[in-house]
Order: sequence, then C-alpha cells, then structure tokens
Amino acid sequence: MRSSSSHRAFRAVPFALALGPIVLVSGASAATTVLYDQDFESPVNFVNDAGDVNAFRTVNDLYGGQPAGFQFQQVFTVETLLVTGSQAFGTGYTDPQNVAGNYVLGMLSNLQDDRLALSFDVGDRQFLNFQLDVSSIDLSVFSGPFVTPGVVPDYQFTLYDNPGGATSLSGNGTILDQKTGTANAANLPTVFDFKQLLLPLDASGNTDGNVTLQIDLLTGGYAAVDNFLIAASDTPGDVGGETPPAVPLPAALPVGLIVLGAMACRRFLRRTVD
Repeated sequence: MRSSSSHRAFRAVPFALALGPIVLVSGASAATTVLYDQDFESPVNFVNDAGDVNAFRTVNDLYGGQPAGFQFQQVFTVETLLVTGSQAFGTGYTDPQNVAGNYVLGMLSNLQDDRLALSFDVGDRQFLNFQLDVSSIDLSVFSGPFVTPGVVPDYQFTLYDNPGGATSLSGNGTILDQKTGTANAANLPTVFDFKQLLLPLDASGNTDGNVTLQIDLLTGGYAAVDNFLIAASDTPGDVGGETPPAVPLPAALPVGLIVLGAMACRRFLRRTVD
C-alpha cells in the first residue's frame, strides 16, 4: 500500500506570458521512466504457513509476472508477511502509520543472508532511482524471534551491470554503484515503524542498458521492505511522479489588456523613480 509520504507530488515548471495560447505544462521529466511499481498487495495463492508468514513459496511464486514477464532472483527464503493477520506473537502485527496494507516482504540478515534482486533495462538513462519503505519487524515462528530491541537495521543496495538482460542476482559481477540505507531502530517485534528511502543509483558505465538491483539486509536480525517504486532517469532521485493533464489557460489575452498592463507598469516605475 502506498503511504501518504510516498505519494508522488505534482511539479509544474514556470511558464511565460505570450500572445498566443498558454499551457501549464507538467514538470515530470520526459527523461524519467517508471520501470516498476509494486506495493505487494496482490500475491498469488498466499498461504499462512504459521505465525502470519508465507515461508515455503518464493517471491516469484507470489509476485512473479507482475507485470508480465517480470521475475525476481533471491537467495534463501525472503518471506511474505501477512500484516493484517492475528497469529504473529499471538496477537498479529500492527501498522500504526497505515503504510503496509496487507502484505510486506521480510528478510533475514544473520541466520541466513537473504537477498533479493530485480533486473531492468535503463536504456540510456544515467540513474536507476529506487524508492521504498523499510521497517524492523520480527517473526515468532521458523526459529524466530531474530531482533534485538534497539538494533538499527542496515540495508545495502547494489547496482550491477547485466549485459544481455538475463534474470540475475548480480549481473556479470561488475558493480556500477552501491548505497546503504537504515531503518528506524527496532522497538516492539509486532509493530511496524516505516521509514522511506530514496536511492539514486548511478547506472552509467553499463554495457547495454541492462542492470540488476540487489537488496541485502546487512544487520538488524530481521526487517521488512515494501512499496517499491523504481525509475530510470537522467535526474538523481526522480521517480517520475504522476503527470497531471496539461491545463489550458485563457487562450490569447486581449491586446487591450496587454497594452493597459504595460502602461500601468510604466507609470508605476516612473512614480518609483520620481
């Protein structure tokens, strides 16, 4: 589910008065293309294996082909958690910020090194910009709990060159860019406390436009990721936004009004000088 903080804002570029029709044009960059927009709210055949956790199906089993042809690559399990269930720790999870919706992905950092990867074609754009929500959370089943109260989860996001565009965990191994991000410190094991990250990853230097983005939870025991918005852009951090329709303004201002306006400005300047 998209949080209120993750809604993309409309931006408008300045415009100039002219003697012809005037149009307010959206500032959403023509050099930005949204590649992937996933809130994980539509898993296919989710099963609550125990404790509000889908543990025995891969991310591809639940979310592969959204959109058609799209596939993940993962190491170890990468669970899908039912946020609105009632089994986790005997009470279920809570989401006071109302960010998660019904489902999130969960990753281990220590017992197993869970990793998740997605491959894209950025074309000739310089950046792959990645926006997501992250939170510490814990499991009461499958060897959990894993989280020490107060720990700060650290994530690593690596962009690899991926010539040919195959579904891959690390492309051909050549790192184009790498960034880290942190979630808020762990509080209660059942309560989500989301933080939004925005990561501009420099894709320049790729071979043919194809790249692989790998997500790795480095520390924190266990934590969640949700609400992926990924865009190729020439502007770092630009995830495209939603483009409102162009709004036509009054089509040619009457010449008389323009002349009167110019005269008024001239009189004002004259009084100011005097």
